[in-house]
Amino acid sequence: MQLRYVSTELGNGLRRNLSMHIAVILTLFVSLTLVGLGVLLNQEAGKVADRWGSQLTVTVFLCSRHDANPACTGEVTTAQKAAIQQVVDTNSQVESSYTQSQQQAFDKLKEQFPGKYDGPNSPITANDMPESIWITLKDPNQYRDVESAVVGLDGVSRVQDVHKLLKPIFNTISRLKWGSIWTALILVIAALLLVANTIRLAAFARRREIGIMRLVGASTLYIALPFLLEALVTAVLGVALAAATLWGFMEFVVKKQLSIDLSFIPWVGSHDYVLALFAIAVLGPLLTLVPTLVLTRKYLKV
Repeated sequence: MQLRYVSTELGNGLRRNLSMHIAVILTLFVSLTLVGLGVLLNQEAGKVADRWGSQLTVTVFLCSRHDANPACTGEVTTAQKAAIQQVVDTNSQVESSYTQSQQQAFDKLKEQFPGKYDGPNSPITANDMPESIWITLKDPNQYRDVESAVVGLDGVSRVQDVHKLLKPIFNTISRLKWGSIWTALILVIAALLLVANTIRLAAFARRREIGIMRLVGASTLYIALPFLLEALVTAVLGVALAAATLWGFMEFVVKKQLSIDLSFIPWVGSHDYVLALFAIAVLGPLLTLVPTLVLTRKYLKV
């Protein structure tokens, strides 16, 4: 009997305020989609930074055996690498540094161009790649200090400021990420207001039934259960629509367009989609169940 009552009240509640529930679902759908995009863009920024360095990164390329720089008379020696590393370590503008080996550089090249440099017939091998020192600065504006300290040292081929090369990419990702997050925040507030109005209208429509149930000793949780189930249904539908939209974005935009047209950029994958899905799956029910629990304590007092 209790299960029949709850299911009946759930169906009646969804029908009574159908337009309000649709508005909540659509608002949740758009806001959760934008939150998911924000998570994906944040992961994308991390992948770009892992591949090429962050905006604080300076890369010192060391001489290789086929280096086109006339200053390089051959491959960098162990003594030259030690001298260069000492200059880097003693520079006050350096936060940290690490050395990328020839094999690591070659592995990155193969990741960037899948299948092109695999196998014994590859036109480039690991021995053709230069070693490099990746330096993280305390302040990106102090790039010139580090550059002047290492340029001209024996064994240094060239110095590359990753900040200059990647700044447009990072700025675009940052603008898209924060734009989606702020828009999602506004829509989240709108969703909370819609949930509050839906609960208020539903409680007003059922005020006679609630009063009778109070008289017969029904608990607040039992009375509020249909409201909570309505909130859960709207949350599940909103999350499902957002998850499907994000899947479509990953499948048709990232995998079938961006990954092909801009193959040199590392793009988000299935693991990142799962992370975004987890974020919206947690946020969606929170946006409906928490305000429902809070507001039912107010509106169910008859």
